[in-house]
Amino acid sequence: MKKKLLSMILATSMIATVLVGCGSDSAQTAAPAEEAATEEAAAEEEAPAEDAAAEEEAAPAAAAGTKVGVSMPTKDLQRWNQDGANMQAELEAAGYEVDLQYASNDVQTQVSQIENMISGGANVLVIAAIEGSSLGEALDMAKAANIPVIAYDRLLMNSDAVSYYATFDNYMVGTKQGEYIVDALDLDNAAGPFNLEITAGDPGDNNAGYFYNGAMDVLKPYIDEGKLVVVSGQVSFEETATPTWATETAQSRAENILSSNYADGTQIDVWLCSNDSTALGVENALAANYNGEYPIVTGQDCDIENVKNMIAGKQSMSIFKDTRTLASQVVKMVGQILSGETVDVNDTETYDNGTGVIPSYLCEPVFADINNYKELLIDSGYYAESDLQ
Repeated sequence: MKKKLLSMILATSMIATVLVGCGSDSAQTAAPAEEAATEEAAAEEEAPAEDAAAEEEAAPAAAAGTKVGVSMPTKDLQRWNQDGANMQAELEAAGYEVDLQYASNDVQTQVSQIENMISGGANVLVIAAIEGSSLGEALDMAKAANIPVIAYDRLLMNSDAVSYYATFDNYMVGTKQGEYIVDALDLDNAAGPFNLEITAGDPGDNNAGYFYNGAMDVLKPYIDEGKLVVVSGQVSFEETATPTWATETAQSRAENILSSNYADGTQIDVWLCSNDSTALGVENALAANYNGEYPIVTGQDCDIENVKNMIAGKQSMSIFKDTRTLASQVVKMVGQILSGETVDVNDTETYDNGTGVIPSYLCEPVFADINNYKELLIDSGYYAESDLQ
């Protein structure tokens, strides 16, 4: 019983709990022997009740009978499976009932799933949108039902139903990719020029613009100087975007770029990819259509196949966003919402979804490469070493 109580307290440490002991104020007038016997019997009788009461009160009041709806976009990308699993484990450990749904990258499916969560009695919604501007109908339903909404990783756009936003610092993701390229090519000292190609993310994902802008704000001075040259001429976000972050789409576009601009032996020095699924497409295209010296390739999410490619020298780096950290923060925010506490945010200026700035919590990303991936990914328990073999 004590072990069970301790584990419940540890699992729900982000929400204050109060342990109340039971006692009696009634006076005792029996003889000493009789009094001792009476007290012993009373103690035996009260102990289970005290344990049960303490155990009940150890569970956060906000969690009792509370359901959290968690809507994830797809199982097709490894990272969303990890996000969903981490979220569910953390929420259930905190005492919540969890309705976790994946929408197979179909917007109408996601709308229907969220509506079902609302009808099913969800008290809070955590939503990672397929397209940030396409869930208006479901969000209107949540607002009408007074259900708080946390946008998870991707900002929900053009809706005043959004209460909070939890994500990684998306602009910083891009700046870290750009800074990695600057350092790897030693752009501040090397003469150059170096040839660069760009594969950006999904135009339907609000984060993709932050990734692109973060990287380009670092790299644009070198492009303007002529030290970095985009041989294909495709530089703008619109020209380089990859709908739904699809590996196949990124691969097809990369193959066209290679056949049109590098088939004559021109060297490509670096390929900026906003995430791992697009990087994988570029790497597939390079393997089939390029014979020159292998370029620097960036990525994001540390997907297993990409980490394997990193180990094999086919990808230079990937931004590591530990989804366990983000899940823990969201569980904390859920608890604060339900208990009426001030919700923990650290950005109230950056993320305007078209109806106003959404209070946000930004976790800090880091990059993994061949030099530190073991420490970040294996020693931390994120992956087992066997996962990367």
